[in-house]
Amino acid sequence: MLNRLLRATMTKILAPVAHLFLRLGISPDVVTVVGTIGVCVGALAFFPRGEIWVGVLVITAFVFSDTVDGIMARESGRSSKWGAYLDSTLDRMGDAAIFGGLVLYYAGPGDNRWMAGLALACLILGSVVSYAKARAEGLGYTANVGIAERADRLVAVLVAAFFADLFGSTLLLGVVLALLAIASFITVLQRMLTVRRQALSSGEVSSRDVPGDVPGEVAGDGRGDVPGDVSSGEVSP
Repeated sequence: MLNRLLRATMTKILAPVAHLFLRLGISPDVVTVVGTIGVCVGALAFFPRGEIWVGVLVITAFVFSDTVDGIMARESGRSSKWGAYLDSTLDRMGDAAIFGGLVLYYAGPGDNRWMAGLALACLILGSVVSYAKARAEGLGYTANVGIAERADRLVAVLVAAFFADLFGSTLLLGVVLALLAIASFITVLQRMLTVRRQALSSGEVSSRDVPGDVPGEVAGDGRGDVPGDVSSGEVSP
C-alpha cells in the first residue's frame, strides 16, 4: 500500500540525487550495492549492541537508495533483467539483516525470547512472502496480492523500533512484529491460493497432483519502489 501511495512523491524528491549520481558517472548497480551494504551495517553493527535508534537512522539513510537506483536505471536507459535481479536479491539481504539484527539483540543483550521469536518469525515469513511471488512469476503465474508488502513491513518495523528504543519500551515493537508476522502469513496463504486458482483454471492441476518441485526460472522484481524496486515496472513484494 505504501508502495503505491509514496512512489510518485519519493521519485520527485530523490530525482535530483539520481541525476547528480549519473553526472558523476556512478552506475545504478553501484548505488544498489552500496545501499545494501549501508542497510546491513546499520542493522548488524548497531542493533545487536542495543543501539536501535542509531541503526534505524543509518538504515533510513541508505534504504532510499532503492528508489534512487531505479530512477537512475530509467533515466540512463540501463534498465535490465540483470539490474532487476541484483536489486531484488540484495533487497532480501537487507531485509534479512534488519530482522536478523533484532533477533541477535533480543536473543543476547536484550534478553527477551518472545521478541527474538517474533523477529525471527518476521524474518522467515517475510522471505517466504517474497519467494511465493517470485516462484509464481517464474512459473508463469501472477501473485500480486497480499496485505503485507515489502514497503509496509519495512516502514512499520523501522518506525516501531525507533520509538521503542527512544522510549525504552518493547510493547510497541512487540505488537508491530506480531502483526507483521500474522500479516505475512496471511499474505503467503493469499498468494498460494491465487496461484492455485490460476493452476486450476488452466487445467494444470488435478486431484491426483502431488506437490513437488516444478522446473522453472525464478523471476526477480523491478527496482525503484519506496523503499522497494521498480526498474522493470514490477512491484516489489
